[in-house]
Amino acid sequence: MTLVVCATPIGNLEDVTLRVLRELAEADLVLCEDTRRTRVLLDRHGVRARLSSFHRHNEARRAREILERLAAGERIALASDAGLPGVNDPGAALVSATLAAGLDVTVLPGPSAVETALVASGLVAERFTFVGYLPRARGALERLWAEVAAWRWPVVAFESPRRLPASLASLAAAHPERPVAVCRELTKRFEEVVRGSAGELAERFAAPPKGEVTLVLGSARAAGPEPGDVDDAATAVGELVAAGVSRRRAADVVARLTGTSRNRLYRESL
Repeated sequence: MTLVVCATPIGNLEDVTLRVLRELAEADLVLCEDTRRTRVLLDRHGVRARLSSFHRHNEARRAREILERLAAGERIALASDAGLPGVNDPGAALVSATLAAGLDVTVLPGPSAVETALVASGLVAERFTFVGYLPRARGALERLWAEVAAWRWPVVAFESPRRLPASLASLAAAHPERPVAVCRELTKRFEEVVRGSAGELAERFAAPPKGEVTLVLGSARAAGPEPGDVDDAATAVGELVAAGVSRRRAADVVARLTGTSRNRLYRESL
């Protein structure tokens, strides 16, 4: 009948939509990346459902069985541990196979760590690029930094807290002034968004933090303003200070809006 792709919370269990809860309750079967994680969400909202494990290790093996059940008229919901299935999570191959078989697919939107981090970073532009998890190999990571060096739009990536210090150090070596935001534990109790240049954040995160991390790189243009732009930015800091804003806060705000180094703006505005 229909495969329904359900976006689930990326942290806060209250961020699920009413439509997703209804679908999970009414589906003949709910496919889950981890049945224990999905059960916590359902129990939180008093929803009863029949759950079945569906993850990257059994996705290919279970696809035929699921297609047969869909063809027989069942309505099957698909949920990952967090966010939208198919985006850096299992599900993309099943969606493609379902469509190829001439069966229906419905997508229920919801929370996204990518877009949440992008907006929270203050580095939003007219477009952005999502690169998934950062490469583990040092050489591959350096090639990525070289590739994005001229990109005039933000870059969003996932990274493990354990590898974050090395990745930031690598980025700082390549583009020390590029504006960056480390978004940690989004929507959760200890959510934290730390903004600054790549060099500053490499020092700030010399040791691995706790929790899940989404990294946002500002545009390459923001990383290298023209001299006139720096003068204008420093003037803007001075005007904010004259209006009663603290110099440090003014420098931080203007730095995020213009891509100019916060420390440089602070010094220039003195």
